[in-house]
Amino acid sequence: MNVNPPATSTTQPFVGHTFRIQYGPAMTVLNAYAEDGRTMRYEVTEGEYAGATAEVQYTAVELAPGLFALSWQEADKGTVVHIDNFAAGTSRTFYTTAELGFLRMEGSLTQVR
Repeated sequence: MNVNPPATSTTQPFVGHTFRIQYGPAMTVLNAYAEDGRTMRYEVTEGEYAGATAEVQYTAVELAPGLFALSWQEADKGTVVHIDNFAAGTSRTFYTTAELGFLRMEGSLTQVR
């Protein structure tokens, strides 16, 4: 159940923008946040999962100015939680795969368009 109200670009400064997340040599991802404040399209451009792309419905909670917890469930039932600091340009990600593997990653967050 999603109890969050619709987001706007004033409540979520990343809405309507695309960001590159560089998790060291392990993975690079592009996250494009739609204007609706609920939809994000990601594309893994480098790393083990390169070529993976999907559109997901996310929930975002502001933890502090510029710091957001974003979460979603993927079509294969994998779950993702990001702690993204858009002000500082950092990302921490916690990902449980459909096969119940668990990944923790941290890296840089840069607006690209």
